[in-house]
Amino acid sequence: MNNEEDLLQEDSTKDEGNETEANSMHKLRKTRKKVTKSHVYSTEVGEMDISNSNDCMRDSSQILTPPQLSSRMKHIRQAMAKNRLQFVRFEATDLHGVSRFKTIPAHFFQEKVSQGVCMPRGYLEVMPNPKDNEMNHLRATCFNSDIVLMPEVSTFRVLPWAERTARVICDTFTVTGEPLLTSPRYIAKRQLSQLQASGFSLLSAFIYDFCIFGVPEILNSKTISFPASTFFNNHDQPFMQELVDGLYHTGANVESFSSPTRPGQMEICFLPEFGISSADNAFTLRTGVKEVASKYNYITSFFIETGLCNSGVLSHSIWDVDRKKNMFCSSSGTEQITITGKKWLAGLLKHSAALSCLMAPAVSCRKRYSKDRKDLKESVPTTWGYNDNSCIFNIKCHGEKGTRIENKLGSATANPYLVLAATVAAGLDGLHTSDEVLAGPDESTDFYQVEPSEIPLKLEDALVALEEDQCLRQALGETFIRYFVVMKKYELESEERDAERNKFLEYFI
Repeated sequence: MNNEEDLLQEDSTKDEGNETEANSMHKLRKTRKKVTKSHVYSTEVGEMDISNSNDCMRDSSQILTPPQLSSRMKHIRQAMAKNRLQFVRFEATDLHGVSRFKTIPAHFFQEKVSQGVCMPRGYLEVMPNPKDNEMNHLRATCFNSDIVLMPEVSTFRVLPWAERTARVICDTFTVTGEPLLTSPRYIAKRQLSQLQASGFSLLSAFIYDFCIFGVPEILNSKTISFPASTFFNNHDQPFMQELVDGLYHTGANVESFSSPTRPGQMEICFLPEFGISSADNAFTLRTGVKEVASKYNYITSFFIETGLCNSGVLSHSIWDVDRKKNMFCSSSGTEQITITGKKWLAGLLKHSAALSCLMAPAVSCRKRYSKDRKDLKESVPTTWGYNDNSCIFNIKCHGEKGTRIENKLGSATANPYLVLAATVAAGLDGLHTSDEVLAGPDESTDFYQVEPSEIPLKLEDALVALEEDQCLRQALGETFIRYFVVMKKYELESEERDAERNKFLEYFI
């Protein structure tokens, strides 16, 4: 194991080239203790039957005590024996929301729970080394270093679509034991903590569109061909049934699925859950749908041509900290949102320009904002309304779920953790700073009318809006914002050399 340990070493304060092997080993031992102490005992609680059941309202905010961790590891060992597991994936999200993982033999799992698994940092940040003048507040060699994947054991699940394999979602740390500041899951957790500190909880669910194609004869960065026809919903029920059943067994409960508009287009709606679980479910779907599709000789893509909707909607509401009352629901029984909800919505509207940069992060996926507009305007107004699916922010006030807001800024290509984090950050700002309250068309004029926000159609303009949004910069972190902007500028610069449609379609399938 000593050779493996050597690979994990990084020194954040000295030049790596000047370290001796003895110093590296000594520092690594201290680092592992620090990472284990800071992460394992803050692991969130999920349901106890880790291999099968899942409660759509499960509590994932408690902190595991050492006895609870021991009990959970006992259940994991039982599940591994029952399913004769051979491998466990340690999964983490990159900045695009794509799963990056290291797979280990199952008999090493308990050891790796405490030690973590190392991975090159570049796997998650998916960009060549930034220029010194772009990221001069960080040491350039950090981008060539390793990070440590520390598993959140409550997310351990047997994968139905992978033979004798389980997965566990990981949080990412530097080898000095600090959270990776560009980690979308870390940023989302931090915002949920801020929300809880303000006396609220988030109940949310993602609604995803994606397309299913026949396997192409050629697939590379230059040519894509789809000789097989896409299919209607009722032509291939076994594929969707296997996908939905597999998602259930991985802890992601699907509420419904449908073929909304045309052949090959599918929509999946998850059941709402509190906390980080909704983003975990979306993250699981993005990997699971690709693996199930390969068994049926299909390709699935979350990157869809302009003619098709490629939405990634976040339906959400905020509740009191005890999770007993929906703070958006009016007690009057009318189909109106509460003042708390209006303040939250005001925050979303206020920051919609910057939010759009994180939620529609590619040039082509921003085209849906303009829809069929033929004018040459550089931006479009942000719209909101009650029970109006054409609006960017749709307030739904009917059904058993109670009042909720659908944030439809998101593209299916966006990272779900960033969508969740940015939504919470903007909503919290509305709660804390908004002196104006939205007035609906049928409401009293005592409410002030918030000025309409504008959504940039160009990604370049959205990047400027994100850089200038001090609230989101502070909430999501200066390091993340600067890195995200540099990454997107690099993608824009390389667009001519690597046609965006081919690049992103190949990446997101």
